[in-house]
Amino acid sequence: MTNNSHASAAGLGTFERWLSLWVALAIAAGLLLGNVFSGLFAVLASLKVASVNLPVAVLIWAMVYPMMVGVDFASLKRIGDKPKGLVVTLVVNWLIKPFTMAALGVVFFNYVF
Repeated sequence: MTNNSHASAAGLGTFERWLSLWVALAIAAGLLLGNVFSGLFAVLASLKVASVNLPVAVLIWAMVYPMMVGVDFASLKRIGDKPKGLVVTLVVNWLIKPFTMAALGVVFFNYVF
């Protein structure tokens, strides 16, 4: 068992191994830059289109795009071969989840808080 943990730890790169440290440093850098260059960040915060902050939208797109590139879009041709999984996904995502989330919202906002 220890061999597997050593093998997986050896497979991690420097960035992955110290990810918690990088996140903490990024938070600290963001706080520091926000205090030092508060005017610049106020201007960036004012850049909006239809109530959507443009810098945030661009950064989220930059975060999501690499995951989208890994999607095999050619496999969409075979989407009808096994419709059971597609039907289950559609039912859960469009018929069950919205009502469950609405019910949880009612419970928490009306009774818990």
